[in-house]
Amino acid sequence: MTKDPLLSIDDLSVDFRAGDNVTHAVKNVSFDIKKGETLALVGESGSGKTVTALSILQLLPYPSAEHPSGAIHFKGENLLALPPDGLRHVRGNNISMIFQEPMTSLNPLHTVEQQIAEVLRIHKGLSGQKCRARVLDLLTKVGIDDPKERLASYPHQLSGGQRQRVMIAMALANEPDLLIADEPTTALDVTIQAQILELLLKLKSGSNMAMLLITHDLGIVRKMADDVCVMKSGEIVERGVTKDIFDHPKHAYTKHLIASEPKGLPPAANPNAKVILKADDLRVWFPIKRGFLRRTVGHIKAVDGIDLEVKEGQTLAVVGESGSGKTTLGLALLRLISSEGPILYLGDRIDGFDSKRMRPYRRDLQIVFQDPYGSLSPRMSIGQIIEEGLAIQDPSLSRAERDEHVANALKEVGLDPIFAHRYPHEFSGGQRQRIAIARALVLEPKFLILDEPTSALDVSVQAQIVDLLRDLQRRHKLAYLFISHDLKVVRALANSIIVLRHGKVVEQGTARTVFSKPKTDYTKALLAAAFDLEATKGADVAT
Repeated sequence: MTKDPLLSIDDLSVDFRAGDNVTHAVKNVSFDIKKGETLALVGESGSGKTVTALSILQLLPYPSAEHPSGAIHFKGENLLALPPDGLRHVRGNNISMIFQEPMTSLNPLHTVEQQIAEVLRIHKGLSGQKCRARVLDLLTKVGIDDPKERLASYPHQLSGGQRQRVMIAMALANEPDLLIADEPTTALDVTIQAQILELLLKLKSGSNMAMLLITHDLGIVRKMADDVCVMKSGEIVERGVTKDIFDHPKHAYTKHLIASEPKGLPPAANPNAKVILKADDLRVWFPIKRGFLRRTVGHIKAVDGIDLEVKEGQTLAVVGESGSGKTTLGLALLRLISSEGPILYLGDRIDGFDSKRMRPYRRDLQIVFQDPYGSLSPRMSIGQIIEEGLAIQDPSLSRAERDEHVANALKEVGLDPIFAHRYPHEFSGGQRQRIAIARALVLEPKFLILDEPTSALDVSVQAQIVDLLRDLQRRHKLAYLFISHDLKVVRALANSIIVLRHGKVVEQGTARTVFSKPKTDYTKALLAAAFDLEATKGADVAT
């Protein structure tokens, strides 16, 4: 005898209406979740995963969002028919949600204690010492170090992993029957990601809680889910037990997702290639100032004595957890922040140059940032964004010549030049990242820093960007400094690797050596978290 489902979604459809235009975001979706089980909704961005989940708690932007069909039954009660008071009781009490980006989900003006206490006060009526004791208990359960010290912290004072743990504490405060986890580990370091997943598994098993897991990371699905629903264009195209889906996928889209992990090898390293950029004993120390006179009492050693060189047509990957100094290192190499120690570009020492003296070098030294949406101006067209550097570096170019350069840059990254007249919000995440790459390439640089360029992209889009970067490197002999915590992507791009921790190099060598014969426990932990070594035991992760 099978137990009744805790949550049952039956023939759910979601439309978004803007004037006379109607977007069919979710089409006739049905699935059940039983108590204590985990169902994963899998698919690329825009497939309808999050819209389906937000429908459960009625968090869509009504009335522009509407349900032309369907019902959502929780414990036998149709949530779509509940009045506002009934929904308020369910939200955060019976059903909780962990949102994708904790920094935007947490209130920047409230402390950790205030935000968790608010949930307890509204739903449980707790206050005073009882409330504080429960907050401390929750922070301890989710693995926050020194929970008493963190009570007065604000979100910006926490790391990404700590913020996600606070979000989990808020979601679990009232011991919900169902937890909706929307991309709970996106953009987290591999070791932090592994810790968060282990935490969720432990908390789930301890309370017999059900979970709806929304993700595009199939490695997480394999580890966490009992059952899987694969979504594409608002529809469920395949469903089944997790093991069966992975071992015997039936739908072409499911097979495509499973096969989409970045593959291949970087262009072969030429030992005689010229050195494009070199740094010796590079240091970036931030002073700690205290007291009325703001005296320097110490330093945060963000980058502490790093030696590196990047050769033409090759990729040096810098890996490590958040706070290890990866991005700071990249900014120092481009002279975007102050540093100490020699930095040589094609033999010219540039570490003492101010912004005026660096301007001629900016053409050759470019960067692609982690978040393309945040780094592209929403007020400028794609053409204006890409040509901005040309206008500064080569003002003698005519309007027609600039347009030609923009069109060629868009073609290089696989986009139609007609897109030059559109704006960033009109593109997907993968397309925006291609635009950011085109902006860097239009100046024909020799050295390119890639700062987490694939961390927030779907797996299939990640694979496309990796293939694009390899192709561009072969054609233009570009030198890359690739900053990442995703070792699967690093494996597909890097010739050599530096592993950073607390601003220092803990391991350095060729990619093959670091992947196949790691020397330090820290590197081994990164590899174990990234590749799930139990699953890859006996396989050569460097190939």
